[in-house]
Amino acid sequence: MSKVRRVRDVGITTGRLNPGLLNSIADVPGVRVGHCTVDFGQGALVRGSGPARTGVTVVMPHEGDLWNEKPSAAFYALNGCGVVTGGDWINESGALEGPIALTNSHSVGDVGSALIRWMADFHPEIGIEEAYLPVIGECDDSYLNDINGFHVKDNHVLEAIKGAGRDVAEGAVGAGRGMSCYGYKGGIGTASRVVSVSNRSYVVGCLVNSNHGRIDQLMINGVHAARRMQSAQSVLTGEGSIVMLVATDAPLNHLQLKRLCKRAPMGLALTGSCAGDSSGDFVLGFSTGRLVPRRAGEPETSLPELHNDYITPFFEAVIEATEEAVLNSLFCNETVTGRDGNTVHAFPVDEYLRTLARN
Repeated sequence: MSKVRRVRDVGITTGRLNPGLLNSIADVPGVRVGHCTVDFGQGALVRGSGPARTGVTVVMPHEGDLWNEKPSAAFYALNGCGVVTGGDWINESGALEGPIALTNSHSVGDVGSALIRWMADFHPEIGIEEAYLPVIGECDDSYLNDINGFHVKDNHVLEAIKGAGRDVAEGAVGAGRGMSCYGYKGGIGTASRVVSVSNRSYVVGCLVNSNHGRIDQLMINGVHAARRMQSAQSVLTGEGSIVMLVATDAPLNHLQLKRLCKRAPMGLALTGSCAGDSSGDFVLGFSTGRLVPRRAGEPETSLPELHNDYITPFFEAVIEATEEAVLNSLFCNETVTGRDGNTVHAFPVDEYLRTLARN
């Protein structure tokens, strides 16, 4: 992969809040991210044989027992052309009870089966006492990938889980391998913001799998990028999709997390998206600072909870982190050629910076 340069690495700063140490979702204590990229084959599409340009990304919400210590969570669909499995149950129960996986549209079933088997190995009561609904967010990578080849297998999911850590690779990795963003190569991006309220500091982190937008829509710090670059062109004209994951260590309940989820698309809009008719724009948010026990010890349960008087700075943080995560998914990338010679080019960062300097 070409040299990775995040947005801040080239002197572009978005928003006013400070990022966390890593400027990623992994700044939220306990959150880990793992990828497995599936990439093989060249030339013409042969269903089942490739070329494959796909993968899986897994987010582990915390390092404890995810089944019995469930992070408070919420799900929000801005535009529903696609799916995040388990979203309805998250909104009913107000909690998340396992890893979050991202992959291509046609591998949702295989990835879900792998997650169920992995969870059942740790908790044999799954499928006996009660069922487990895996959470998988999908985007369509069929422009580059043999999507009907179902190339994401159990071992890829397990590799992503095993490799999950705080060092979060971005761009054309894992689930982002075959994705496109505003006509250029897209995929995984992440960012974070630090929120200080009442002499306490919390982190809001965002991770996206970007596969959305047209080239003429892209905005960077309020400027339409395509208007600045003579080479701006793309064969991709569809609206695509994006999955946005929001994490925080602040003790937010389900309703408060739902409110955060609704603000993430405001950050997406700052990059130019209008969440078009055929776009899938999904947000899943969770809190590592408010874990819900599976079993009731007492009829009344007391959990930590941030007062709403302090929540507005978190709205600003999630907007900024989402905006920067999308831009990082664009900047930290490489040109990828997939099935039938289809090619999606990396965003021309140097050209953009030159035109920015001239203007």
